[in-house]
Amino acid sequence: MRTFIAIFLPKEILDYLYEVQNKLKKQLPAKINWVAKKNLHFTLKFIGQVDEKNIFSIKERLKRIKFNSFKVNLDKIGVFPNEEFIRVIWVGLKSKELVVLQKLVDYELLDLFSKDQNFVTHLTLGRVKNIQDKEKFKKNLKIEIEDKEFEINEFCLVKSELHKEGPTYEILERFTLH
Repeated sequence: MRTFIAIFLPKEILDYLYEVQNKLKKQLPAKINWVAKKNLHFTLKFIGQVDEKNIFSIKERLKRIKFNSFKVNLDKIGVFPNEEFIRVIWVGLKSKELVVLQKLVDYELLDLFSKDQNFVTHLTLGRVKNIQDKEKFKKNLKIEIEDKEFEINEFCLVKSELHKEGPTYEILERFTLH
């Protein structure tokens, strides 16, 4: 089964990011597969394919993480891998605690899954398929993101199934932050 560890967003942040996506849709000269509003999330760690018999062990390891709930703020818009070859549009998140939590997740799973390199706190908004006018695209991408703050009080182990219409997610376990 395909799995990842994620933080899902409160409704008001989902609503705001959906507005950002709609604004970008109107002004970006490109074919983009936008992440569905219900699927917007922050990935702490992408695990990938896992044998179902290992899910219990992953859950037990993640339960060992003791961490307080914390606040994060939306940051600027960015792209991966770079502005000359744009494949992903994302919104950053500002939080020192988020980076620490991600390192704790990595540490607990280190011997099962290789550590992520170059971790960047971000939420994927869309995947770029084709850009008609790169200069106009780059200029119109530079929109202001409100510095919205929200609380993180849990993270989840998620099962992901890929379909032609887009992925579906099922939460396998929730891990509460205190």
